[in-house]
Amino acid sequence: QVQLVESGGGLVQAGGSLRLSCAASGRTFSGYKMGWFRQAPGKEREFVAAIRWSGISTYYADFVKGRFTVSRDNAKNMAYLQMNSLKPEDTAVYYCAAGGGGSYYSTYMYDYWGQGTQVTVSS
Repeated sequence: QVQLVESGGGLVQAGGSLRLSCAASGRTFSGYKMGWFRQAPGKEREFVAAIRWSGISTYYADFVKGRFTVSRDNAKNMAYLQMNSLKPEDTAVYYCAAGGGGSYYSTYMYDYWGQGTQVTVSS
């Protein structure tokens, strides 16, 4: 089992920045790929970004490329999502997730989820 806890969400004006953190505990964190997803009211959960277990490879949804950066620190059992140039349409609950093999982009390929943190971007 892996337990995940997100933090760092909040209210920010358009154009601002936030850094989300995901603290992991339980089984070996470094063996899992880590993903960030978001879900806005009335919408399905969607992929935002992911990072390979080694941290060497990263993956992004087109709508965040150039604005968001995913990273991890395996020594600290932490994953991060740096979000810059935020837009009102980025408003959502953001979730971190851990998974083994398979696609980085699909929610079905992640085994463990955090409780989510709210990000609200005002115009």
